[in-house]
Amino acid sequence: MLLLVAGAHWYVWRRLVRDTMRRGGWPRRLATSAVVLLPLMAVATLASERAGAPMVVQRTLAWPGLMWLALLLYLLLALAVGEVVRPVLLRVLERRARGREQGAAGGAGAAAPVAEAEREAAVAALAQQVAATEAADGEPVAGGGGAGATGATGPLRLEPVTGLVDAGSTAGAGSAAGPGGGREAGGAAGSGGSGGVEGAGGVADRAASDDRPGAVDSAASDGLSGRPGPRTAADVSRRLFVARTVAIGATAVAAGTVAYGAYGVLGRAPRVKNVTVPLAKLPASADGYRIAVVSDIHLGPVLGRGHTQRIVDTINAQRPDLVAIVGDLVDGSVDHLGNAAEPLGQLEARDGSYFVTGNHEYFAGADGAAEWLDHLRELGLHPLENARTELAGFDLAGVNDVSGEDVGRAPDFARALGDRDTSRASVLMAHQPVMIHDAVDHGVDLQLSGHTHGGQMWPATYVAQAANPTLAGLERYGDTQLYVTRGAGAWGPPVRVGAPSDITLVRLASPRA
Repeated sequence: MLLLVAGAHWYVWRRLVRDTMRRGGWPRRLATSAVVLLPLMAVATLASERAGAPMVVQRTLAWPGLMWLALLLYLLLALAVGEVVRPVLLRVLERRARGREQGAAGGAGAAAPVAEAEREAAVAALAQQVAATEAADGEPVAGGGGAGATGATGPLRLEPVTGLVDAGSTAGAGSAAGPGGGREAGGAAGSGGSGGVEGAGGVADRAASDDRPGAVDSAASDGLSGRPGPRTAADVSRRLFVARTVAIGATAVAAGTVAYGAYGVLGRAPRVKNVTVPLAKLPASADGYRIAVVSDIHLGPVLGRGHTQRIVDTINAQRPDLVAIVGDLVDGSVDHLGNAAEPLGQLEARDGSYFVTGNHEYFAGADGAAEWLDHLRELGLHPLENARTELAGFDLAGVNDVSGEDVGRAPDFARALGDRDTSRASVLMAHQPVMIHDAVDHGVDLQLSGHTHGGQMWPATYVAQAANPTLAGLERYGDTQLYVTRGAGAWGPPVRVGAPSDITLVRLASPRA
């Protein structure tokens, strides 16, 4: 498990940090530190809770540590989708780049003959000026084929010249062709080293031979026109662009999902579900009896008194006949969380409020669970420890959670149900749905449970479904019906995705009504 968790963090670090940030930069250092410290804070949160650390310490660790666990889950899922998107996006960008390159090559090929003709015309004009100047001075034209002795001018033979001639070089040639300056001008035209024509060609050839980004533009701005060329487009490669795009997208999706899931727990009261359950043995006088079922409130370093108050207000607004709290009320001791539980004393129901333990009540051992039971009695609740009470129309029983076996507080169905009148309808409060098989054996008509959270965060719903006979809702097992609520709180990260919290108003129906 440790290797799996470490591997998950390495993968997230690789995709979000190593592949997207410059080595040695402060953003990379900061992100790397976060990927290392946040999981350590999550572990420290659980350890401090079990050790009974001061609540301020638990809260300081819990908020960043637990929220990171939720964010990590959805980062992994989003990055896994990104692995599919990544090659597709790269291929699209590569195709677009090839299309642009082919278009540019086609345009350059069409413009080549025009540019060559312009070069030839410029060279011819310069050569004619040189020839006219030499003729005026009475000197032979270069390349005149022996006519220089008589002063006659021979035909001017032009060789193909590559390069660019601008207005400045042409004017320079003309000014050099004043009295006594003909040979210098001729040398400028004919030599390969210093003339305007050959100098321009050298710059152009140098730019063409340098394939680095920006080489041609810089050469153009250095040599001929004096005007800067267009800037090159991208500072980052396509692969870096894709890596950053996937990383940003995955982070945004994960953060948005966690924020929405946290709002469902922290920002609003649980939704109320209405379920009608027919019981064959229920008398007509009890038809329509309403039980408010709530579970998995999970008071702790993150969910406190305000969370309890929202739940109590929601239940009281439904005006139930009875309140059934089916376990996992707290994640801590009475000393730390007694104040957070106090609003439970405001619950209003005609036949009272009842409570059975869940597995989390036993995290502090038998003594810790006993302290909570005493505290709840002080608040006016009625804990059912393997016990039963007779109400008008049906029997209400409750058993300890199966995790109580580890501390000598095991569930005892015989004690809770053994000597009752089997002609009466029976409703059993038992935290975990797996206890349904014992309930069937003891002739229970309806079992009320929680524990699963409905999976709390998709896709953990599939794991929770595999581990429990019923994930959420109402199902029948023989003559016994099982109702499982998703719970009103959250354990670990205060986040729910695909499994909204709820308080269920169960309405009992009689076939005799």
